[in-house]
Amino acid sequence: MYPLDYIQPVFRPPSEARSLILQVTNGCSWNNCTFCDMYTAPQKKFTVKPIAELEQELLALANAGYPVDRVFLADGDAMTLSVRRLTEILSTIKQYYPKVRRVSAYCLPRNLKNKSVAELTALRELGLDYMYVGCETGDDELLTLIEKGENYQSSLSALQKIKQAGMTSSVMILNGIGGPNYSAQHAKNSARLMNEAQPNFLSMLVLELPNGDQRFAKNFKGQWRKLNKMELFEEMHSFISQLELDKTIFRSDHASNYLALKGTLGKDKAKLLDILDTAINKPGLIPLREEWQRGL
Repeated sequence: MYPLDYIQPVFRPPSEARSLILQVTNGCSWNNCTFCDMYTAPQKKFTVKPIAELEQELLALANAGYPVDRVFLADGDAMTLSVRRLTEILSTIKQYYPKVRRVSAYCLPRNLKNKSVAELTALRELGLDYMYVGCETGDDELLTLIEKGENYQSSLSALQKIKQAGMTSSVMILNGIGGPNYSAQHAKNSARLMNEAQPNFLSMLVLELPNGDQRFAKNFKGQWRKLNKMELFEEMHSFISQLELDKTIFRSDHASNYLALKGTLGKDKAKLLDILDTAINKPGLIPLREEWQRGL
């Protein structure tokens, strides 16, 4: 057993499977998004782990000879920490693991409101260079309905700061979050946000509500239902068709997706749209995940 004191459950991006998961905060300081139940358990109330405890964990790992190449700062809201605290954490990581290649974290757009580009650049120089940003949608009406606490402009501002600081951005958009009534504006405004931001990576995940849709659907006042497979594909087709990206790596290969797509936008745009056209118009020709193969 590794000498790490986790408050379970701990979540991380799929691409951080081989990273050291360093739980610098517990839970999420916002924790109001109606689509997210990740941090609703009683033990997941937002707290900050003292720097002395983090140092003890890193020291124990180093003494045990545990190799660390990459570090993910958990939980869902590490970037809410002050620049001073983040600097302490990154400096401590460097002290015990000077050859760490990358440090990453989830980042809510609001986390960067009071952080300057110069401050983010300084954090990048200490190793923090990869931000996972859950934008979910670029549509202001939907952002209000899902209680994200963000808007189009706050999301764009955060992504622009990340780019200006020389950091890498990986953005998540949720397929199906608006149901059928909001699908068109969700696709349109999410594509508009991505076109302005030009993120390094873009993922489209399917909205999943494992604990039921009562909490999520309440703000829609009966005007929401889950999209079926074809509707999800049609929404993704609309979204991708409106993207004007330069060199963004696109993925829809998360466990929640029925259809796994991979490519670079814009050079692979036509290919991805052709696959979606086939999935929509010629069911059975494109292999899809079965329900038992899917999950969060």
